[in-house]
Amino acid sequence: MTRIVRFADDTGTVQTGIADASGAIRSFDGAPRVADLLRLSADGLRELVEATAARQRPDTDEAEVLLLPPMDGLMELWAAGVTYERSREARVEESTEQSVYERVYDAERPELFLKALPWRLVTDDEPIAVRDDSELNVPEPELGVVLNQAAQTVGYVIVDDVSSRSIEGENPLYLPQAKIYAGSAAVSSGIVPVWEVDAPQALKISLTVWRDGSAAFRGAISTAAFHRSPEELAEYLWRCQPFPDGAVLSTGTGIVPEIDFTLQAGDLVETAIDGVGVLTNHVRVGRAELDWLVEAVDRPLIRRDVRRSASGSV
Repeated sequence: MTRIVRFADDTGTVQTGIADASGAIRSFDGAPRVADLLRLSADGLRELVEATAARQRPDTDEAEVLLLPPMDGLMELWAAGVTYERSREARVEESTEQSVYERVYDAERPELFLKALPWRLVTDDEPIAVRDDSELNVPEPELGVVLNQAAQTVGYVIVDDVSSRSIEGENPLYLPQAKIYAGSAAVSSGIVPVWEVDAPQALKISLTVWRDGSAAFRGAISTAAFHRSPEELAEYLWRCQPFPDGAVLSTGTGIVPEIDFTLQAGDLVETAIDGVGVLTNHVRVGRAELDWLVEAVDRPLIRRDVRRSASGSV
């Protein structure tokens, strides 16, 4: 499986390239950002990716670099809500305003909200967080659709839209606080090009939350259960604003634990999507656990120490 990756070498220099199934990386010429790649047409991006992947000798290997979240520039991570029947059921169960979610499920206009800017993202083996003023917190495993500036789907990632059920349930107007905070957005480290994924309309998504070595929660769904297509969601997102560097649109979750389940510090969240990969993140509590993201803007190698600390603490 070929992936578009963004990575830092031992000097902290950030590059982009193509990683093959063996982990070998071939860098793009001219040091483009992911944002620059998404200014290309879908056909232009495929031509560049295939030409780069065909080069005989790799430039480096995944084991020798630090993979970073595959978003930069003016890219944005947006998310959709209530796109599966299970999501509607869960929102109705938790909310004091149940009819809001029943109506939006069948409404013509979908629910869309800004989730994160690139510098706020975490990726594989980095910690996610839950709010320390929230009683119920859950991971939301979702297929992320990578869209170029013309809203063409050019790839896929895994997204964990970490959320506070208790805050959103108290009042739907608290949605930004329930969804947008430090550690609430994790994205897998590689973009799988759209032409590499067979039948995206029927991909299995699975979630396991590991606690003390055992599975505290397991769930699975297929994108065949979508109530709204990714293409419809993207069309609404692009209606009234430009995305000059493209965007990633997280398409909603169909896996929601029962109302008595909540994430705990030390949990390990593992999300897998057929043909796209696996995303794993340890859970932390509170804002201070993600303060390092500010420093990582200019010093990406900080992430290496964060990952070592996260993996060694459970």
